[in-house]
Amino acid sequence: MGGFVNEQNANRGNYADVIKDIAEKAVCPFCPEQLANFHKNPIRRHGHWIVTNNMYPYHPTKQHVLLIHADHIEHASELSAKAWAELKQVIEQEAAVRNMVGGAFTMRFGDTRFTGASVAHLHAHLIQADPDASDYDPEQGLRIRIG
Repeated sequence: MGGFVNEQNANRGNYADVIKDIAEKAVCPFCPEQLANFHKNPIRRHGHWIVTNNMYPYHPTKQHVLLIHADHIEHASELSAKAWAELKQVIEQEAAVRNMVGGAFTMRFGDTRFTGASVAHLHAHLIQADPDASDYDPEQGLRIRIG
């Protein structure tokens, strides 16, 4: 891997091209000074967290929110107690505002070979599947890659 992104974990169409471009630029796409260069959805700041809709949502999702730590850290062990507490608040707020009656929360941290992440910067996903999607398979549901 090396650097800020893992191209092997970004094998979905246009997203693979975006990650390749980021790797060539050798920048972290989730750091605040770079995020707007690679991410075109609106971005909001909540203390230690940046909140935005994922530009490349897992499929089939009704909602897929990215929660990105505002400072470049890579491991959960680097999170402060205040950042952990704020994360809980952000999840509660986002779920309420978005009327998420159910969903899942996944945090990606550390070595991307073990997380399935394409970006090494610590981030989390707040996801609501879409069981009403025409291509939703109730036996498969919504699956995410880990590792």
